[in-house]
Amino acid sequence: MKQKTKLSRRFWTALVLFGLMGQIAWVVENMYLNVFMYKMFNASAADISAMVAASAVAATLTTVFIGALSDRIGRRKVFICGGYILWGLSIFAFSLLRVELLERLFPAVSGAALGITLTIVFDCVMTFFGSSANDAAYNAWLTDSTDGTNRGSAEGINSMMPLVAILAVFGGFMAFDLDRSDSWTVIFTVIGALTLAIGVAGIFIIKEPQTSPSGNGYFSDLIYGFRPSTVRQNPAFYLYLLAFIIFNISIQIFMPYLIIYYEASLGMSDYVLIMAPAIILASVFTALWGKVYDRRGFGLAVWVSLGALAAGYGILFVFKATLPVFIGSLLMMCGYLAGMAVFGARIRDLTPEGKAGRLQGARIFSQVLIPGVVGPFIGKSVLANAERIVGNDGTESFVPNANIFLAAAVPIVILAAVLLLSGKRRGK
Repeated sequence: MKQKTKLSRRFWTALVLFGLMGQIAWVVENMYLNVFMYKMFNASAADISAMVAASAVAATLTTVFIGALSDRIGRRKVFICGGYILWGLSIFAFSLLRVELLERLFPAVSGAALGITLTIVFDCVMTFFGSSANDAAYNAWLTDSTDGTNRGSAEGINSMMPLVAILAVFGGFMAFDLDRSDSWTVIFTVIGALTLAIGVAGIFIIKEPQTSPSGNGYFSDLIYGFRPSTVRQNPAFYLYLLAFIIFNISIQIFMPYLIIYYEASLGMSDYVLIMAPAIILASVFTALWGKVYDRRGFGLAVWVSLGALAAGYGILFVFKATLPVFIGSLLMMCGYLAGMAVFGARIRDLTPEGKAGRLQGARIFSQVLIPGVVGPFIGKSVLANAERIVGNDGTESFVPNANIFLAAAVPIVILAAVLLLSGKRRGK
């Protein structure tokens, strides 16, 4: 066993600050822009699916182009810090999306319809800056700054950040009435300002890894991850990308509708208080699970993660009472974040040295684009005949049901079969 390479305090500070703030911004986008559209503009499941898909395309294209560019010039820091600053400004722009303001500026059109359209457009702009900073540059920096002896530990902390971010966002949002537009104005202003501030702080905190410019043409770097020759040279890397696609499709089937399901379907107006303990426990589990990966390898780590995720789906599909929903949510979150850590570490381990930036595009295809298009489409199809309710203002909204968890379990079964078959072919 190799001696573990010690990571500096400066590295851990940068990982926690940028990992957490980036995930807070993504939580607001992935879990609350849906709620924002649903509550402010009466968005349908099709509208939510369209927004998630458009954002996934934007994230993928951005990561492909900016990841290759960061390899081309051999720099990560400028993209991380500059990207976070612009990301913060783009989040603030959502505070301008209010029905009364839109109808005053554009009296000839429906404020709600225009609000949905502009939310999708603004989301794509925000995703461009966020993916430049986080998906492309930050992820390449994390790969460059770690090695095979410490990557599981770093990935465990990094993969814990989404749950910590969910806890922070849930706790912060408790102070707001999300049915009021002025609440969203404050939320987008605060999150935007914090993201911008972290970008400025990164100028002094982030240490540029020792990465040399690729020396290739930009177009060559751009298509590197999609060349057949690259696939042939790195078959294990692309096998795990395929597995990661299936895993993330499962997550994207239910995740865009999760908060709405808790509120509208289960009537859990206090879901934050119920979910907070589950989030804390799942965060601790995820941090520890990265160390299990370092010590025991991929096999044990991935099967426990998938087992916890599948068990969580089963409980959430069957039960509606508070206690089993808490247990199911805990297992689901443990499996989700531990799985992200395990697959993330494995993919980083298999990334050819010095080529992390140009391969972020291939990674984002597996984590964002394909799952972000396929998963919400499946979720939308499952909810096509969902119950409809009429609000006090006479508008109609859909009510997600537990079938999204049953549908999410199907890709996990497929993933298990893929892993078993690939293990047999390798004699493991």
